[in-house]
Amino acid sequence: MSSGLIILIAVLLIPIVWAVVVFNRLVALRNRHQNAFAQIDVQLKRRYDLIPNLVEATKAYLAHERQTLEAVIAARQRAADASQVVRRRPADGQALVALEAAEQSLASPLSRLLALVEQYPELKADASVQQLTDELRSTENRIAFARQAFNDQVMGYNTAVESFPASLVATWCGFGRATLLRATGVARERQPVPVTF
Repeated sequence: MSSGLIILIAVLLIPIVWAVVVFNRLVALRNRHQNAFAQIDVQLKRRYDLIPNLVEATKAYLAHERQTLEAVIAARQRAADASQVVRRRPADGQALVALEAAEQSLASPLSRLLALVEQYPELKADASVQQLTDELRSTENRIAFARQAFNDQVMGYNTAVESFPASLVATWCGFGRATLLRATGVARERQPVPVTF
């Protein structure tokens, strides 16, 4: 084989090998950020399962707070529905934004319920209510950590998709930007809910 033919084969083969390597890296990064969302989804499911139990455990004590209990259950259902949509279409940025909005709408009535639990000594003393609130707080922390891990993975993926020359392969193969999760609400909306009687 002549050296000219070897050089020609190398010139043709190197870009192909490079494109395959870049493609595989993008696939791995996309799978990582989708897995990171799956971890958030696990914690959200846990929260969605805890909420009805907490509502049920507090019903007898909070009969006069029926609106709060109903608001928590309704917001929980909207958030669970939005989570299912994202689970089916993890790359859909609009579905992720809808989930964020549903989660934000759940935060206020859930915060109010937890504040009410703190206001009632008999509820605070109830072992099952205490266990449920502790599990819910623990789950909220896990969700926060999972959201951070998700955003870290999305940032790495987006950087790879947008970096030249890998962006050429990303464009050719249909790798688009992923959506970051944003903080839920503005700072004043994240403040504790005041409870007055």
